[in-house]
Amino acid sequence: MANGDAASRAVLRALASASTRSAPIRPASTRGTDRPAPAPIGSVRAIGLEPPGVEGVEFSRCDPADPALAQALRGADVAAYVAVSTDLAADLALGTRARRERSLRRAQTVVTAAAAAGVRHLVVVTSAQVYGAEADNPVPLPDDAPLRAPSDGGQVGDLMDVEQLVAVARDVHPGLRLSVVRPAALVGEGVDTVLTRHFEAPRLLTVRGAAPAWQFCHVDDLGTAVALVVATGMEGVVPVGAPGHLTHAELERLTGMRPVSLSLSSAMGTADRLHRVGMLPAPASDLTFVVFPWAVSSQRLLEAGWEPVHDNETCLGVLLGTIAGSHAVAARRLDRKDAALGAASAAVALVGTAAIVRRRRRKA
Repeated sequence: MANGDAASRAVLRALASASTRSAPIRPASTRGTDRPAPAPIGSVRAIGLEPPGVEGVEFSRCDPADPALAQALRGADVAAYVAVSTDLAADLALGTRARRERSLRRAQTVVTAAAAAGVRHLVVVTSAQVYGAEADNPVPLPDDAPLRAPSDGGQVGDLMDVEQLVAVARDVHPGLRLSVVRPAALVGEGVDTVLTRHFEAPRLLTVRGAAPAWQFCHVDDLGTAVALVVATGMEGVVPVGAPGHLTHAELERLTGMRPVSLSLSSAMGTADRLHRVGMLPAPASDLTFVVFPWAVSSQRLLEAGWEPVHDNETCLGVLLGTIAGSHAVAARRLDRKDAALGAASAAVALVGTAAIVRRRRRKA
């Protein structure tokens, strides 16, 4: 079951590729271990509103929020649902309330329909952002770390609701095996998120005294991780990201972007005010994900034989390539003229964007 964006297509490509091989994933040796050996993946079918355009994948048209999904899932042994979105532009066009309602309806329907259809294993893809970005987070976070992200109006709040639904489903549907895959910051062709737009800003924001740990996950590596979870029947929480992380100093060196340093209160206060008056699409809480660490360990996957192709430095290069020519401040896309007007610093750009919009409104 897919939402049709870059992450969903990558998962489908990996599953389709695995279904054409007798051994879907090249595993590390399982001799002398208690982990299950990968099983062949059968035919792959996408269920959604639009064909995914992925070779080797059958397609059934059905809204994942429609109870008819239970019938569409009949005969499926394993189902995968990509709850995380990588199409920020579409989400913003939908609006906060409609987006949240759609996310909840789909997640509720997916879980209920999977259980009703007799699906043995349901894999749900959310995000490592649900752990929250906090100054005291260990690096990397343990898989069972508490979920401390705010349940506000942002997209991470949507995923917190999905996680809660999955947690309840463990008790309500004991016969349904459940896995939650939590990727680090996603990158890849077609990926558009609040985090990728952070790098479209004129400067890199730094908060005095903070030590972020930048970790990425290419959508293709997410796809092979999900394929491995499906093939091995891996249950529970499965974080996934490029091994290790980048420091902010390494990020500056690799991007060539100049930093601007602010206090936490100044950065959060400005973002909050502009969000409340509608100037910025993301809540101020999203700013913590570029300030504090939320890196994860992929140890479970690595021990099971997962081999990511992209490291963090490569992922950053992919990200920079996909955003070339775009300009944004705090996830709000700007044209070149607006970006130049706010180029003094990220903070000035935030305030400058608000002033520009106010002037335009007065002229309208």
